[in-house]
Amino acid sequence: MKVVISGFYGLGNTGDEAILEAIVDNLRNEIKDIDITVFSLSPEQTAKEHRVKTVYRGWRHDNKGKVRALREADLLISGGGGLLQDTYPTKFLFGPLPYYLLIAFLAKLCGAKVMFFSQGIGPVTSAWGKILMKVFANRADFVTVRDQYSKDYLHNLGVKRPETVVTADIVFAFQKKPDDSCLKSLPLTGTEKLVAVSTRPWFEHDDYYSKLADVLDELIETEGITPVFVPMEGHHDVNASQRVMELMKRADDCYLLGGDFTPNQYLNFIGECEMTIGLRLHSLIFSALSHVPHIGISYDKKVESLLKRSGMWEYSFPLEAFDPEKMKENARYVLAHRSELSQVVAGNAAQMRKEALENIELLKKKFM
Repeated sequence: MKVVISGFYGLGNTGDEAILEAIVDNLRNEIKDIDITVFSLSPEQTAKEHRVKTVYRGWRHDNKGKVRALREADLLISGGGGLLQDTYPTKFLFGPLPYYLLIAFLAKLCGAKVMFFSQGIGPVTSAWGKILMKVFANRADFVTVRDQYSKDYLHNLGVKRPETVVTADIVFAFQKKPDDSCLKSLPLTGTEKLVAVSTRPWFEHDDYYSKLADVLDELIETEGITPVFVPMEGHHDVNASQRVMELMKRADDCYLLGGDFTPNQYLNFIGECEMTIGLRLHSLIFSALSHVPHIGISYDKKVESLLKRSGMWEYSFPLEAFDPEKMKENARYVLAHRSELSQVVAGNAAQMRKEALENIELLKKKFM
């Protein structure tokens, strides 16, 4: 079977690279002699890391390569991740939303089947974005989404023709390999109470930096934690982490990991922590996978949906309602009840892992 995978790959986003690794590893486990091509912005790097064929993903280069790969493919896997949204500007045929829909349309023209795979849908708020979804997304052969919200959102957009099944984020099927590179990069004694912290820039919402700095300062003082910032998207998150640290009184008691570790290395590190405080969706998924209790700051419905499924939403906050005093209280509770909350998270993560693996089983059932 020949498949092409299209997504936000080769751009240094840890969550998306974890998605790709999970898809590739599980396809190889389940389908004998599978032939995989990935559309990537860094094709040479992606080919080396995942042992796959690659084609440059953008429209500026190698469009013949894209067409050739799709003509030879049995199936285009579009996803996973939050590809179908217009949070970032959509102008005519420019922006993430038209790109992924046009790749899917091109696949259909080339004779390949199309599966939107383990996707989180929305927001799609522009009139043009809604038209593109209704016209092109309805041409898919099959759809799996990572939460019920995404299925409902698709149907509200008028995308009802392809069968849609709710599963879970494919990263819950990530195959972890032992690797302590992150721990070794830090001058730790082994006695620290580590708390993973994941920040990110998010449009005009930069007032949360000072609030988070205040929370971490007090938790260092009262709970003896050692915050470690985990940058999930290279320099973007490194810069956001540094902004928080610049506002802290106890920044000298924090560490910042390098922004070039692999998803597997970050996953192993988070598994060593007492708790995670995070914005990035996949920092929270890594925490759930590792049975680490977590407090999320939800900037998007996808984060809220994950926190509800992991059992940690009652301790978390929408970004616009981030209350530092309440977070301090919640963090103290989570640290004090870590063992029982870890069991709750473990049970929910096991269910989501089972649902994540359904993405592969459904693919086999529908297209083999």
